Amino acid sequence: MAKNVYECLIMLDSSKVSGDVPAAVATIEGSLTKHQAEILASRPWDERRLVYPIKGQKKALYYLVYYKSEPSAVLAIERDFKLNESILRFLTVKINPKLEETMLAVARDPHALALQAVVEDPTDDYSDFGGGGRRGGRDFREPREPQTADAAAAPEE
Repeated sequence: MAKNVYECLIMLDSSKVSGDVPAAVATIEGSLTKHQAEILASRPWDERRLVYPIKGQKKALYYLVYYKSEPSAVLAIERDFKLNESILRFLTVKINPKLEETMLAVARDPHALALQAVVEDPTDDYSDFGGGGRRGGRDFREPREPQTADAAAAPEE
């Protein structure tokens, strides 16, 4: 059977792995190699505060792994991740074969984390949609002045 490339983003419990991140990484890589997965790229992504607590934790270390494996082994790998107490959550995605080289080049790039810091102009949210904004491309008109009861009752000449 053909092997596929998978991307797995793992949220590690910061309180459990803060002192010994290499041991947590060794556990993750051990789960992958136990099921004959070939690790293509592996690196910490970021440590962030969570929007809501997960298993009582407010911070997590995001760890990114790219691996090549048989499709039948993915369930066994995910089962090992579920049993690992230092893993809060994980998401595994199959990479499209057309994008494998590009994704792996970005994952292996030591400056890839710097690309995350690039912030776009927040006022230009609709620029990719023809510049029409929420008015659907119509010209913007100022709102009318509110009419008083006297002005509404007066006949137009």
